[in-house]
Amino acid sequence: MRNRSEPAAREHDRFGAAPLDRDCRLKNLRIPGSTAAKGHYPHDSDCDSKGMRRLSRRHGLWSRLRTFIFALVGLYIAIPFLVKICPAIQTQLVFLNLVRFPYFIDLKRPQDQGLNHTCNFYLQPEEDVSIGVWHTVPAVVWKDAQGKDQAWYEEVMSTSYPVILYLHGNAGTRGGDHRVQLYKVLSSLGFHVISFDYRGWGDSVGSPSETGMTYDALHVFDWIKARSGDNPVYIWGHSLGTGVATNLVRRLCERETPPDALILESPFTNIREEAKSHPFSVIYRYFPGFDWFFLDPITASGIKFANDDNVKYISCPLLILHAEDDPVIPFHLGRKLYNIAAPARSLRDYKVQFVPFHKDLGYRHKYIYRSPELKQILRDFLGGTEQQ
Repeated sequence: MRNRSEPAAREHDRFGAAPLDRDCRLKNLRIPGSTAAKGHYPHDSDCDSKGMRRLSRRHGLWSRLRTFIFALVGLYIAIPFLVKICPAIQTQLVFLNLVRFPYFIDLKRPQDQGLNHTCNFYLQPEEDVSIGVWHTVPAVVWKDAQGKDQAWYEEVMSTSYPVILYLHGNAGTRGGDHRVQLYKVLSSLGFHVISFDYRGWGDSVGSPSETGMTYDALHVFDWIKARSGDNPVYIWGHSLGTGVATNLVRRLCERETPPDALILESPFTNIREEAKSHPFSVIYRYFPGFDWFFLDPITASGIKFANDDNVKYISCPLLILHAEDDPVIPFHLGRKLYNIAAPARSLRDYKVQFVPFHKDLGYRHKYIYRSPELKQILRDFLGGTEQQ
């Protein structure tokens, strides 16, 4: 009897040992009346609660991600409608006059920017409009300029040095670093440099508009001509300032008082083509109704800056400078403007030149002043215009 029961006992031991060997618990045993029979096994409860927590976390993460995606898509769709309903948004994006980089500089003290041969003063083109102006004298009279007042600066403008009226682009002020560096280059070449902030920019008073900006430039040009005697006066426009420059020169040519030359740095054809090519427009360029949503409000606000049309009415030497790696105003727009200007009837008796800067030089949108060749380019071009 004992021998017959031993195999059964051993078999029973083997059958019951498997769960105990792995977890030291009776996983599969259900004892009537015990807590385990009611589903309260500690191990199973822990596993279930951990699993539920993981599932809850995944669900919460996906829910937040989904909400974020929906919000992003909603914002993407809403922005075109906001721009269409409120064209002032698009106007601000064109002018960016409220962006005053670099911040915290005192525009009344150009010497703080390394321009200690520069005078700051203010002109009033219209009632309730005041514009801040800097006059940087040629470097050769740097010593004489120390401690002098505005009257001296105005008087010295009639001496035998040419004058450049500089029209800056959007954003920033007349004290922007790349602008200051260009003033220094031009000053070293023997030019007076007159720069100013349009109404609504920097410390100038007034509301920005294309018409207002052009009138400010005209007022400053007339102020220069009243003091410069027979000295040449050139106009230099950069970026958005090229639109102001061609507006100004077209008006001057129509009244038969053209400047001695026009220099356009990083120009565009017109504001619609520039807006469509601008990096900011990339995410909406293929949005249905892009022109209607984004470009028409610009035109409706009276902003055109039609360089491509203006150059057909300009009668003075024209120099275009553009870097191939310009990310703001694509190089092809500057080339296109030259192709429009070169055969223009009004310019057939004047020198029209296009100077590209190779992309490997890294001059991009606002660093052409760094070119060691720039001085010679200006000497050759402006020297030729004086002969004309």
